[in-house]
Amino acid sequence: MASFNLTPSDPSTFILMGIPGLEAAHVLISIPFSMFYIIGLLGNFMVLFVVGKEQTLHKPMYLLICMLALTEISISTSVVPKALCIFWFSLKSITVAGCLTQMFFLHAVSVMHSAVLVTMAFDRYVAICNPLRYTTILTNTRIAKLGLVGLIRAVLFILPGSLLLSRQPFCANRIIPRTYCEHMAVAKMSCGDTTVNRMYGLVIVSVVIGLDLTLIALSYGLIIRAVFRISSKKAYQKALNTCTAHMCVILTSYTPLLFSSLTHEFGQGIAPHVHSILANLYFLVPPMLNPIIYGVKTKELRDKVVKYICRI
Repeated sequence: MASFNLTPSDPSTFILMGIPGLEAAHVLISIPFSMFYIIGLLGNFMVLFVVGKEQTLHKPMYLLICMLALTEISISTSVVPKALCIFWFSLKSITVAGCLTQMFFLHAVSVMHSAVLVTMAFDRYVAICNPLRYTTILTNTRIAKLGLVGLIRAVLFILPGSLLLSRQPFCANRIIPRTYCEHMAVAKMSCGDTTVNRMYGLVIVSVVIGLDLTLIALSYGLIIRAVFRISSKKAYQKALNTCTAHMCVILTSYTPLLFSSLTHEFGQGIAPHVHSILANLYFLVPPMLNPIIYGVKTKELRDKVVKYICRI
């Protein structure tokens, strides 16, 4: 197996350690990794298939759910296959170009994922606060344009950081204590001055998470104000139920991301394997849970999924 590995001193490669300190348990750890990944793929592809096949689901809300599914498939696929190669075959080496490409793709899709969640919050705001104008404000075309804006934002935000890192000289010790390449971990491998890179990374995280969470909070603040004005208890409960799935998805998406970011920046006393496990939760948990959440909470989607499952 050693023949598959390159030494950390190779000028064209990095070494991904997987989960440091738990190397002996890598095969065991790969079991939940692969299970979560497969469940996430099946769930998200089922959502895409059902929405694509059913004309009645060609609506803005379901188009957004499909965008969310695509970002989650992309996020998990950018990390998990390489992680499983590390766990099963000890294929820990990755080229510098491959590492920077993975880093760019991973962070860009994560920013896009956040943009989709913001758009979904806006969708729920319009549905509850301006229901009579919903079909005119949010059309499929407009949702597609918002998705394109989110994609352009993601590329513009992440590309400069990747280009800055690509110009850095890297030291002989190129061991990354992760299952994947991410901005701060790669920056630590540089022998040059990475002050700009580190500041850029912190600013992007703060702007993306801070701005997007602020917009989501604003949307739900207005939604709650509108809901409290509803006199009918039945209408009140219906309005809240329409937001439940999205609120659950926000919690499953942002909680692992925030924990990972905070422990990476401020958790110097935390063991490396805990850092790595927390970081991987973001790529495993939301893609697995979110299709289930929407399948359970959205009756129209649930009924269509059950119809196709019963045909199998």
